[in-house]
Amino acid sequence: MAKRRWRLDTASRLQLLISLSVAAAFSAASAFGQATADKSAQLTPTRKAPRGEPLEKYDNPPAPARKMETSPRKISVHGPFISRQVNVDASGNNILGDAANECTISVDPTDGNKMTIGWRQFNDVTSNFRQGGWGYTSDGGLTWTFPGVLQDNVFRSDPVTKSDEVGNFFYLSLQSNVQQSFFCDDLWGSTNGGQSWVERSPDQGAGGGDKQWFTIDKTGGPGHGFQYQADDGINCDNNFFVEFQRSTDGGVTWQAPIEIPNGPIYGTLDVDSSGNVYVGGDGFSEFFCERSSNAQIGGQTPTFDQSTSVNLGGDLGSGGINGVGLTGMLFLAIDHSGGPTNDNIYMLASVIPPGRNTTDVMFARSTDGGQTFSAPVKVNDDPVNPNKWHWFGTFAVAPNGRLDAVWYDTRNAANNTDSQLFYSFSTDAGATWSPNVSVSDAFTPFEGYPNQNKIGDYITIVSDNTGGDVAYSATFNFNPNRGEHEEDVYHVRVFPGGQGATPTPTPTVSPTATPTSTPAITPSPTATPTATATPTATARPTPTPRSMPTPRGRPTPRPRL
Repeated sequence: MAKRRWRLDTASRLQLLISLSVAAAFSAASAFGQATADKSAQLTPTRKAPRGEPLEKYDNPPAPARKMETSPRKISVHGPFISRQVNVDASGNNILGDAANECTISVDPTDGNKMTIGWRQFNDVTSNFRQGGWGYTSDGGLTWTFPGVLQDNVFRSDPVTKSDEVGNFFYLSLQSNVQQSFFCDDLWGSTNGGQSWVERSPDQGAGGGDKQWFTIDKTGGPGHGFQYQADDGINCDNNFFVEFQRSTDGGVTWQAPIEIPNGPIYGTLDVDSSGNVYVGGDGFSEFFCERSSNAQIGGQTPTFDQSTSVNLGGDLGSGGINGVGLTGMLFLAIDHSGGPTNDNIYMLASVIPPGRNTTDVMFARSTDGGQTFSAPVKVNDDPVNPNKWHWFGTFAVAPNGRLDAVWYDTRNAANNTDSQLFYSFSTDAGATWSPNVSVSDAFTPFEGYPNQNKIGDYITIVSDNTGGDVAYSATFNFNPNRGEHEEDVYHVRVFPGGQGATPTPTPTVSPTATPTSTPAITPSPTATPTATATPTATARPTPTPRSMPTPRGRPTPRPRL
């Protein structure tokens, strides 16, 4: 009897253990799903974009080598807009377990079918170690080739790509080390449509620093071909000043940096038809547009001779929907249409309005060379909702003067965080904007984090007379090995059409633009997905090609202690 009772007790215990194991497994799976669902309710606190601290840090070694697994490349169709994955292997498949974000696109102005995109490449999401990834296309984005990274096992971040007027591509890339003893850039060039790259400056030889951006003078003036860059103060000479630098030889060498008045950070630069250089960014308490009239004179040290505060109805932010990242940067672009709006200066950013923790896409313009700016205009046209995000706002100016803006938008999300890429355009210099239209499916921005909780800090667009080419990150692919979606890079062609009537603009705060003069101070087989035609760039006249200057050696800066 005692023996039988022992057997019954044992059977009961085994049954109990099995039940507990099943319950634990179900609970773990539910916890994972719930954790993913709860992320939207447990956002990182939103704060003003930080100043004086590096946003890009070498904080993980490269992940160990692993077996490469793949899944089909993602092509996401959303009405007339088709997003095609860019970071694919030699067979055109998605690579499971990696991550790619923070992408910048450049388009050959002589052949809109040729494009290149640079991004932060994480070979394994278990490590925050990232490299300078890139892809290229020669068929308007129908297929993409991802040859690899600029340099194997070299930490890189903050990719910025540009094209000159004859189709040479340039790639400015940030380097750092695990000691964070330097934050320096180097400049790469491609003369074959982004198929391969040659380092033009020595490693770390382009100066610069964290969250650097650059532009190229494409005018016919004395500064033609000059390159200009600005950083956020965490820079190569470790002095913590927000700095401006110039290259007069195609990025081979860079002149000593100079401090930019009012310290505008997390912004971009452009050049007007007279060769004046404008730098936009977030100052210590407000946005600024800074002008240098003499940067185009190679024999003179650049100075900034005009400073104008710009009201965009809020501040740049970080945290919130993008974890440890920014919720957007400030983009400055100049009209080169040659028409009535020529040389208008435009600024756009996703900002946190007063009293809010979420963002709106706001725009302002100057029609007098940056002396004054308009009141801010809200580009996203949904009703004000403090729970909705309109983040990573960016824009471009087409050769005919049309403005194209894109951003991530959560207006359609029940959880207020699933995001879609949205698009709007303006044909009246930004006074009004077309009804907003979604151009991608929804995705969660919280999955696929590469041991760094953000999906980068920006996306970009390049416009032509019929539309714009966008590079953005999204999590459409699902990785069954990790039970979550992955961050990948996508290209989508956006274009006017289907938006309906143009709405009335929604100005907010009155402008406070009182200008203050500031004295000196390599190829893989191309994938072949189902070819669904997308609009292609309008043909442009072909300028006379010119060769890039020959790189010259320069000592590599010593690491700072």
